[in-house]
Amino acid sequence: MSSQENPPSAGPDDPAANLARIKAEIETALKEAGREPGSVALTAVSKFHEADRIEPVLAAGHRVFGENRVQEALKKWPPLKEKYPDIELRLIGPLQTNKAKEAVAAFDVIESLDRPKLARMLASEMEKQDRRPKLYIQVNTGEEAQKAGLAPAEVPAFLAQCREEFGLEIEGLMCIPPAEDDPAPHFALLAKLAKSLSLSGLSMGMSGDYRIAAQLGATHVRIGTAIFGARPVKEEITGA
Repeated sequence: MSSQENPPSAGPDDPAANLARIKAEIETALKEAGREPGSVALTAVSKFHEADRIEPVLAAGHRVFGENRVQEALKKWPPLKEKYPDIELRLIGPLQTNKAKEAVAAFDVIESLDRPKLARMLASEMEKQDRRPKLYIQVNTGEEAQKAGLAPAEVPAFLAQCREEFGLEIEGLMCIPPAEDDPAPHFALLAKLAKSLSLSGLSMGMSGDYRIAAQLGATHVRIGTAIFGARPVKEEITGA
């Protein structure tokens, strides 16, 4: 089954109801897999959606959100954070080195660390700002030429470099399986790799495959369309 196949239907006018349904489905998947209840956190991917679409989800008590673009997050989230100061904002899209300063200031978690130059810039900015977002290494489990992320075989050496050369603490790994593939082998590979490296965080699973990800060890799933409905502009693949 493709990781994008048969995503659950989304009621475009009721994001809060969609959120509640999806959280219940995640708990069912955890129970079926024999995992602890509540062991998967849901990142509501709000990219391209305006505050009026996000507010019902905030009002329902949800606080973890994902954005792809630094500039969009800087424009959209400060007013919302004034009203809801306990929001956790996660960067799930590719990060350019010239946006490292803004990313460190704006995000609580950066999931798309994938190269030494970016690691060096993040380390420098974290020191300057005395602010340390949690970091995930993005893994290109399908080794797709057009996609960001490290090949699985490259991750151990990069992790060591992040720790030893740049002094960075890495919380976990993130992946986006190829759209045409069965996601399960990719999720299993990421989980095995994280375990071998003693990393606790696994960000994997999107609107079409979050149940599978929950069963295979995800600690975070990234869900946008199934909560908020269709996006107003063309989607990117990091949180479909």
